[in-house]
Amino acid sequence: MADVAERGGAGGHAGVIGGSGRPGAVRLLLWALAAVLGVRQAAAVLRVPPGEWLGGFQFPGSLYDAGQFTGTPFAGLVLKPLAALATPSLEVAWTCVTVLLVAATGLVAARALPGPDPSPSPGPATATAPVPRRAALPAAPVLVALLLVSLPVREAALAGRTAVLPVLLVLLAVFRVPAGRPAGFLAGLAAALQPALLLFVPLLWLIGRRPAARAAAVTFAGATALSWASLPRDSWTYWVEHLAGTGLGGAPDGLANQSLHGALLRLGLSGPGEVALFLALAAAVAWLGLRRAVRYAHDGQLLLAVAVTGCVAVVVSPAGWRHQLLWVLLAVAGKVGRRAADRRVWPVAVVLAMTLPSAVLLPNLAALAPVRDNVPLLAALAAACAVPFLPRSSPYWREPVPTVYGRPADARWSRVPLLPFWRRVASRPNLLLELLLIRVGYSVYSHIRAAAPASRSVAEDNAGRIHGIERALGIDIEYAVNQAVVNTRWPEAFFNFYYTSFHFVVPLGILAVLYWRSPGDYRWARASLGLATVLALAGFWLYPLAPPRLMPGLGFVDTVHGVQDLANPSYGAMTAISNQYAAMPSLHFGWSLWCGVVIVVLARRRWQKLLGVLHPLITVCAIVATANHWVLDAVGGAAVVAAGFGLVHVLSGPRGLKAPLPVQRRTAVDPVRAPAASGRA
Repeated sequence: MADVAERGGAGGHAGVIGGSGRPGAVRLLLWALAAVLGVRQAAAVLRVPPGEWLGGFQFPGSLYDAGQFTGTPFAGLVLKPLAALATPSLEVAWTCVTVLLVAATGLVAARALPGPDPSPSPGPATATAPVPRRAALPAAPVLVALLLVSLPVREAALAGRTAVLPVLLVLLAVFRVPAGRPAGFLAGLAAALQPALLLFVPLLWLIGRRPAARAAAVTFAGATALSWASLPRDSWTYWVEHLAGTGLGGAPDGLANQSLHGALLRLGLSGPGEVALFLALAAAVAWLGLRRAVRYAHDGQLLLAVAVTGCVAVVVSPAGWRHQLLWVLLAVAGKVGRRAADRRVWPVAVVLAMTLPSAVLLPNLAALAPVRDNVPLLAALAAACAVPFLPRSSPYWREPVPTVYGRPADARWSRVPLLPFWRRVASRPNLLLELLLIRVGYSVYSHIRAAAPASRSVAEDNAGRIHGIERALGIDIEYAVNQAVVNTRWPEAFFNFYYTSFHFVVPLGILAVLYWRSPGDYRWARASLGLATVLALAGFWLYPLAPPRLMPGLGFVDTVHGVQDLANPSYGAMTAISNQYAAMPSLHFGWSLWCGVVIVVLARRRWQKLLGVLHPLITVCAIVATANHWVLDAVGGAAVVAAGFGLVHVLSGPRGLKAPLPVQRRTAVDPVRAPAASGRA
């Protein structure tokens, strides 16, 4: 995000959006996108039935009797008057106000991004010069859009949840309100709504804002005392019975509790031992996180310091709910990595962790459950204690080590130019980023495939046409091969094993070898595989097709999944798992053909090339023998793979990289003299 802001400024800023005539139009487009996402978020909330949504404002007696409210007694004291206005119009008003608060949070955070000047600030640590208003304009809609699509905002729009307001209050206290009592008052109100935010009191004290720190502590104490006086029973329930809200609104070991306490409970720990371990870990995280936050504040990265402190607050809180994790998204203000190619890893990881369900990021394996169940917590913990954000005094802050590109290849066709952003990178891509993109890409592929049209009658009609074409061509061999395999034990076992075992293992293995030994070829192979898969998705949507094993009356035997009850509309054990009519083209054969082409082209030894030829041949036999595909499905798979390779060749040139472009050697930059030099430039 800091990179976006820097590139969007005037003068020495290059601009994310190009020349002088385009910034206004692109900014307008970005704001339009943010507005669309805001409307979409509001519509998603308003689709919840009013009776169900208004449950968060039902306070029949105690605030916590209904079991839905999780806020502090002070928050309940503020919201309780709204219970008398619990009508459908309140749902609309609450949703609109939440969206406006998110937009305001994005605007304040974008304006608080550190400026490009890496020199030490002349005053106290908090007197850093923010990014110019012109430079903040591109970053603001981007940040607002990210906040709107994030999981915390999606959950914060529910009734009675005030997680966005404390974040905005802290940002206003630190960046927009004059330092002193007014700023401390806002920070104290934020802590009264979310007690873990009391950690901002020591942060303000340590960075030189002691009047604000004192005012924040006094405001929190006053607001809490007011709630004790007004709601003594609820205050006792929240602070004493539930230890600052632990267990209110959900089980402490539920996935919604993304704190260290919740993670330890999910690991099976309990009792005094778990409490002691939690307190020790929380103290260590608070100490290390606050040290880092103070260091970043003195370095002029005050927004990063605020984000780190917020992440610490959620991690060490006994109940750190997902809707309180907006701080993690603000941590994209920090820069990580000396290489330009590594700068995208941290922002991409944060955006994926905070916008996608954990099941999309990691497969459903028991060994990965401790990680998959705690992805938001791990992101907050990494931001608080582990991620090595660059200081502004680093020579790599403004100018990271540039990426090495090969010389541009000539376009294959004069009317189909090379894509302007498809430059030929010679260096190895970042491994973490590749793993994230591969996993998320496959998850998106699975969801799109599952959502493709699956009308049984249409799929069976299309299968009848395919079968008729094959009979006309004399290639309708599926039944004969299937019966031959069924009547012989060892071929059936072999083809079943081959069909179920090598579909993913071989392509991933090839990509891993190419990543390590030949980065240029890795990018070529990965791009062609991705394009082929995208084209196959179009086939799944446009032409649903029943495989032979699901065609009634033809006598095919499903050797892999067992006998199917074709009279049942929900037949088959696999029907509930994936779209069984996404068969044309066959990616089982398509991916195996891709593997064969890559091996034949790149392998050096003949036996390796022979394996590359055998793999698609055995795969096509397996998909036909197991009655999972028609022969023409394999033809379709071959077509999309050929199209994938062809598109890469047309759009980015030949496979081999030309000599890399010369890269200007960078020298160590004197952090004190660098601003003057850039100003002269």
